[in-house]
Amino acid sequence: MNNDFTFTIKRICLDENYHPSDNTRITTNFANLARGESRQQNLRNALKMIDNSFNSRAHWDNPNGDRYSVELEIISVDIDIEGSGQTFPSIEVLKTNIVDHKTNERIEGIVGNNFSSYVRDYDFSVLLLNHNKDQSAFSIPDNFGELHGKLFKYFVNSSAYKENFSKPPVICLSVSDNKTYHRAENQHPVLGFEYQPNDSSLTEQYFRKMGLQVRYFMPPNSVAPLAFYFFGDLLNDYTNLELISTISTMETFQKIYRPEIYNANAVAGKCYKPNLKNSDHSLTQIVYDREERSKLAIKQGKFAEEHFIKPYQNILEQWSANFSL
Repeated sequence: MNNDFTFTIKRICLDENYHPSDNTRITTNFANLARGESRQQNLRNALKMIDNSFNSRAHWDNPNGDRYSVELEIISVDIDIEGSGQTFPSIEVLKTNIVDHKTNERIEGIVGNNFSSYVRDYDFSVLLLNHNKDQSAFSIPDNFGELHGKLFKYFVNSSAYKENFSKPPVICLSVSDNKTYHRAENQHPVLGFEYQPNDSSLTEQYFRKMGLQVRYFMPPNSVAPLAFYFFGDLLNDYTNLELISTISTMETFQKIYRPEIYNANAVAGKCYKPNLKNSDHSLTQIVYDREERSKLAIKQGKFAEEHFIKPYQNILEQWSANFSL
């Protein structure tokens, strides 16, 4: 058996002319925006929100608030299991690049934004649902997330990743609405106040199997904490501008997707419990179909089962059992 899975990386610019490819998960935030009659205006507004957020945070030597703009690349990663040239779309993320209009410099940002994975859809929307069907108490299947976690670590340590990206990924997500977060004394100039959750979530456990730690911070001018999943040292491995590029990108998408939390009219206090039923929030001028998003997750999970999990089951099980870094 050939254990040397190979990865192919493709890059597409995310701008107002973007159209999702056939392999893109439609539930991915940026793909959802790029559909329907409002697609171009959606994208234009979202990208403007990102630039405005970036400039408000990178305010030093930026008196007019227009020194920087953020360019986004969609990074699509296909995996070839058998070395046959037959590939499966394994991961899709956004990478930020920062344009400094004062110096005419293009600065590399962070990869990992809007992390998207068909195998994760399978785990949560097919495997986990089937496991708990008709059960009186919720439980997690054995080895839940093991394969996905190993495939992710294998990719991040691959020559394909290292040839394309200079630093490990950072994945920024929403906080969980079934946990309570307490503000700590620790404060970072860009990331803001750190928050501590009262409990570990299934998402945290799942991302831990991917090798990622998590910390929660509420950046200045934000109204709720964000979850930052990372390798290494989040506060010291990345520059201020790199961190701002991730914050401005991901908070913008969260304002669109979860306005009840991230576009709320009240700022999170010392003790904070997110509430997706919070009516005291503002809506962005961007059309987003949340109901369709949840329905499609199951469809995408079944796509992964049919085209990846089942056809390569024996190879994947043997590979996973022998995997080590």
